[in-house]
Amino acid sequence: MESKKTALYDSHIKAGGRMVDFAGYSMPVQYTGINEEHHCVRQSVGIFDVSHMGEFFISGKNALEFLQKVTINDVSKLEKNRAQYTAMCLEDGGMVDDLIVYCFGDTYMVIVNAGNLQKDYNWLKENMLPDVTLEDKSDDFCLFAVQGRNAEETLQKISDVNLNEIKFYWFREGQIAGKNAFIARTGYTGEDGFEIGVNSNDATEVWQAILDAGAQFKIQPIGLAARDTLRLEMKYSLYGNDIHTKTNPIEAGLGWITKTDKGDFIGRDAILQVKENGATRKLVGMVLQERAIPRNGYKIEKDGAEIGFITSGTFSPSLEKGICLGYVNVPHNKIGTQVEVVIRNKKVVAEVVKTPFYIRPY
Repeated sequence: MESKKTALYDSHIKAGGRMVDFAGYSMPVQYTGINEEHHCVRQSVGIFDVSHMGEFFISGKNALEFLQKVTINDVSKLEKNRAQYTAMCLEDGGMVDDLIVYCFGDTYMVIVNAGNLQKDYNWLKENMLPDVTLEDKSDDFCLFAVQGRNAEETLQKISDVNLNEIKFYWFREGQIAGKNAFIARTGYTGEDGFEIGVNSNDATEVWQAILDAGAQFKIQPIGLAARDTLRLEMKYSLYGNDIHTKTNPIEAGLGWITKTDKGDFIGRDAILQVKENGATRKLVGMVLQERAIPRNGYKIEKDGAEIGFITSGTFSPSLEKGICLGYVNVPHNKIGTQVEVVIRNKKVVAEVVKTPFYIRPY
């Protein structure tokens, strides 16, 4: 089956993007190189096409009650123009997806992972309440992420919204380059920055306007590969690797978004059981003590016994060391614990460390 193309496909080709299939879309994995793109975001500003993500709109009399039922965070705490990181779980506590809910007042927008778009839509339909409308508007929107310490100054040149007034995990509706947009202070890199949604018909024009506005800061388009190294340095989970239907929010370190006191929701009983009994394994960050690259699926050992496995790994461009996330059996999850990662039959010492791996200097 042929990959779908975002509205920016031609722009990526023109910019030298190396295209790969990702979640059914033809997406740029890199342009100039992973390290250069990674440092561009860490040191100045970069722009990502994340239009493959899904956008669902939920409205109706019981919209809030519905979202409270299907998500683990407390949606009632949202006021207009506020966003919330959350997840949906199965009855057994396994994670259907992680997502962001945006409150537009009586209407909510939910941004879901591209690879889960149809699965998530079906799950929401299955658990529907009366007087709720669910609309998939994914094809109507293009989503950009403008990330880095110069993101605000870049976008302010072409926006009618005072971006300085938008706090972390809040958003505003306004204009970018004269086109209607929602502008959220969110991102997946650990840097300051924004995620912007525009109509697909306006995407190419807005993308180019942002590149022009950021020229003084040497803005670059950034591919999926650097997006992965950036998010991994922050210990941001990737669905399909670090979290999935066989992991629960407590062992994945997402207890902070799991509000078991808000009332009933799908998966609550199973999650409460894990909270009360304690998780038998935890998702931890590890730094390799010699030069090597850890990868998804590699075994983790302690004193010759297998105690876990890696879910995400890379060579960190910021730390210049191999870093990884992995599930490790309790009590080997404690910070400072020395473990061994098995890389092609060789055991490489790694240390469980406090995360995030990278702390931004501003």
